Amino acid sequence: MKSVETEGKTTEEAIDKACEELAVSREDLEVEVLSNPSSGFLGLGAKNARIRATVKGGAAPRSEARPSVPLSDNQAAEAAKKTLQEILRLLEVEATVELKEDSERILLNIQGDGSGLLIGRKGQTLDAMEYLINKIVHKDAEDKKRIVVDTENYRFRREDSLVKLAQRLGEKAKRLGRPVTISPMSAHDRRIIHLALEEDKALRTWSTGTGLYRKVIISPEKKPS
Repeated sequence: MKSVETEGKTTEEAIDKACEELAVSREDLEVEVLSNPSSGFLGLGAKNARIRATVKGGAAPRSEARPSVPLSDNQAAEAAKKTLQEILRLLEVEATVELKEDSERILLNIQGDGSGLLIGRKGQTLDAMEYLINKIVHKDAEDKKRIVVDTENYRFRREDSLVKLAQRLGEKAKRLGRPVTISPMSAHDRRIIHLALEEDKALRTWSTGTGLYRKVIISPEKKPS
């Protein structure tokens, strides 16, 4: 059995060093105290604690943490589909998931008689599932394809209505000559508003507020005097 002798200012410090050297947890060690720590007289002659630690039979070394490897696009798409299927199973929703992929996104389309119930108010349920799946699949990976969850073509219909809303309020802001504020909406919806008006040089948009109360402001661009 593998053993090591270590020192520390305290017995616990010596044990911690032994755990690091042997790559096992405290519970996997048999510890023999060879000498207790001593502070000496007025700080003179201080001695460290010394122990002998032996790995118990059958104890497994602690596994080293490995950096996560980003999934390929195909792996991410399949992982996203399986994750959504598991969420639907836990929600006891009988539906199938259709997977589509293009150069910019991974689209998961839920198909089933009760799929409309998964939309939620203004798409909040879809947004929540989409956020969760992106977090699970991509974690902290960069240059990742956005995973989009849709059902009953809701995303297209919602995007179309938001683009028309942005254009209508943009014209109102120009006509009144002052900013127009849109009610709080999700990050997904705010992005659609910004993109819908980004080519209009007579307008500028920005988001304000925090959390659920974050909203978009559409303002006429000031003309140089």
